[in-house]
Amino acid sequence: MSDRPVFVIGCPRSGTTMLQLMLHSHPRMAVPPETRFLIPAYYRRRTWGDLRTVSRRRALAQWIATDRSTKFRELKIDKDEFIRQVVEGPGSLGSVFGTAFRMYADRFEKVRWGDKRPSYVKQVDLLLRLFPDAQFIHLIRDGRDCVASLKEMPWYTLDSFHAISTWAEAIDAGGRLRRTLSDDTYYELRYEDLTDDPATELKKLCHFLDEEFSPAMISPREAASVAVPQHKVWHSNTHGEVTRSRVGSWAKRLDDWEIAVAEHLLGDRLESMGYELTGAPKPAKEHVTACHKTMQKRRASRMRKHMRDRLNRLREPSPVAAMLTSGQRALAGLPQQHPELTEPV
Repeated sequence: MSDRPVFVIGCPRSGTTMLQLMLHSHPRMAVPPETRFLIPAYYRRRTWGDLRTVSRRRALAQWIATDRSTKFRELKIDKDEFIRQVVEGPGSLGSVFGTAFRMYADRFEKVRWGDKRPSYVKQVDLLLRLFPDAQFIHLIRDGRDCVASLKEMPWYTLDSFHAISTWAEAIDAGGRLRRTLSDDTYYELRYEDLTDDPATELKKLCHFLDEEFSPAMISPREAASVAVPQHKVWHSNTHGEVTRSRVGSWAKRLDDWEIAVAEHLLGDRLESMGYELTGAPKPAKEHVTACHKTMQKRRASRMRKHMRDRLNRLREPSPVAAMLTSGQRALAGLPQQHPELTEPV
């Protein structure tokens, strides 16, 4: 049976929370609400020093467990026990993170954990450094529906051009992953197909994950009360049955000019993913120019961050890769743990 970590990725508002709950409904898998410690701590890894030193591991664990920005409290695991297990665990950045997720899985007596955050789609190389045996599920939804939904979110303060850019970036990142990762590491799934025939799509997904299909995954309402924080009111749909009611609703939720810009700039990507275009009239030149400028600024920002990280990789104080699962330990040249240490009692 597999113990590989699983990451749900995609454009925001593409149904990743629904998929998170479906996975969490599986008897062997636990996928928590979104946390906020993995990426910030990775980029600040030089701050924590050499994690092979107990005091440095303790300092990082305390930051994860007590800083309000990390949302560690959403995991509902014991802070002191987490710090203790980190101190006694392997000295690597990924092992510290993995310990938190493993303890979350232990809460439900499950042997495998996952994590969900849409923006991870652009950070898969980073995640593979931390968890070299990880698997990735990219949930893809019609870009026009994603743009329409993003605009309506209370936490989304950017304009339609940024929303269009966000979907384009996710699709482009997925294309790169499809070309470079193995078939047992990267999997693409369309939201529309998942909501149309959940059983068929989830059976195929379970095959990718090397897991037996569980019928409980089809109706993940119960998991929503555990794995979706109550304050996230924009995820209210996850507390009901799986539905196709929002598929194609962009036609009523976007303005004509937004549809025109989206189809003009995303057309090739939409069609490559199986979405039909409306044949909207050509958008205004100023809208196209504004969207191109937004895309260029965002691309430049990503490149600057990428270059800074490449430099930091040359000065890393300690190992990055986790050494917890069977695959991670094998890659690190460590002996396998006894089954009793990984399977719940």
